[in-house]
Amino acid sequence: MSTRICGGIEMAENHGLKILEMISGKARIIDLEHERFPGMPAFDPVKPAMEYFLYRQHENYYSSSPQNRRSSSSGLIVMTDQSGTHLDALCHQAYDMKMFDGTPINSEVETPWGFNKHDSSKIPPIIRKGILIDCTEILGDPLPENHEVSLEEFQKVAKKEGVSFGKEDVILVRTGYGKYWNDFSRYRNAAGISGEVSKYLSERCFAVGADNLAWDVPGKVDRETGVIQPGHLHLIAKNGVYIMENLFLEELAKAKTYEFLFIALPLKMRGTTGTPIRPVAII
Repeated sequence: MSTRICGGIEMAENHGLKILEMISGKARIIDLEHERFPGMPAFDPVKPAMEYFLYRQHENYYSSSPQNRRSSSSGLIVMTDQSGTHLDALCHQAYDMKMFDGTPINSEVETPWGFNKHDSSKIPPIIRKGILIDCTEILGDPLPENHEVSLEEFQKVAKKEGVSFGKEDVILVRTGYGKYWNDFSRYRNAAGISGEVSKYLSERCFAVGADNLAWDVPGKVDRETGVIQPGHLHLIAKNGVYIMENLFLEELAKAKTYEFLFIALPLKMRGTTGTPIRPVAII
């Protein structure tokens, strides 16, 4: 079992008592997931985000006969593994055809049925200290469209909030665009996080997340590396740090609580490059 998975299990065990104490003390649980629905926002390369078909309906099965008075229905969900509130698996990104640990991208690792290494099924339950970096406190709510949060701005917010974090923690960055989840014309132009911030965090945390489509600002070329979406390069491809996207951080921001217990349970989806999650903050 990998060090990362063992560390995740150990962290979960260490926090177990704390969770029980917090919940028994009537702690507040804040939902950080957006509602999922056909037509929800999605990054262009990973559309369609979600389609739903109620193919089995009550009216097609019900009759007044004794055997069929009880009816049922069920639906078919079609979605990408990179849509909605989700967590990127470590196989999602590579650099020069290698993953963060040197695993080469070849037909043995990347198959038509998915990956057999660093896929979503290998992601441990995440139960860790969470930190909210609410950039709207110094840059306006929401941030300017397509703005890249600089390292100076990031550190200024962290200092203002009085927070500190380490390699086992989860960093959530708020741009203020989560409120536009039902207005794709606004949401698609959300601010994001610069390459210099991602590089800074790549050796300082376990996972990151933001209230936008892609953590980075889609389409912007990083001056240092020459790539688009440099956060995915620095965090996932080079350092094995997880990225979460499309988080809902509005209620957490209103609470003005910048350190909290963060819980997210990835689905054990074999071979996939990402997984839906139901993240919560316990304060």
